[in-house]
Amino acid sequence: QVQLVESGGGLVQPGGSLRLSCAASGSIVSINTMGWHRQAPGKQREVVAGITSRGRINYADSVKGRFTISRDNAENTVYLQMNNLKPEDSAVYYCVAARGWDPRIYDYDYWGQGTQVTVSS
Repeated sequence: QVQLVESGGGLVQPGGSLRLSCAASGSIVSINTMGWHRQAPGKQREVVAGITSRGRINYADSVKGRFTISRDNAENTVYLQMNNLKPEDSAVYYCVAARGWDPRIYDYDYWGQGTQVTVSS
């Protein structure tokens, strides 16, 4: 089993920045890809970004140029730096992890409890 614990969510004004972190523990040797999904009220869950342990990265079109995903393999932690945040970025952000190697991370094997991001003035 793998446990994922997110941190870093909160309330920020439009145009502001937040950094999310996700620490993995447990049977982490099986994890090759980590990333983030998000879900806003009344909307479907969507992929935000994914990164493999070899450094392949994928972003949703809606966050390209504003969000940056990175990974510290030694610390088993993935980060999501979110800049120029917009109200439509408001959602619960979930850390996900997969045994597979697809950075689009549509499919995943483990997920965290989620952290709320609210962008509002």
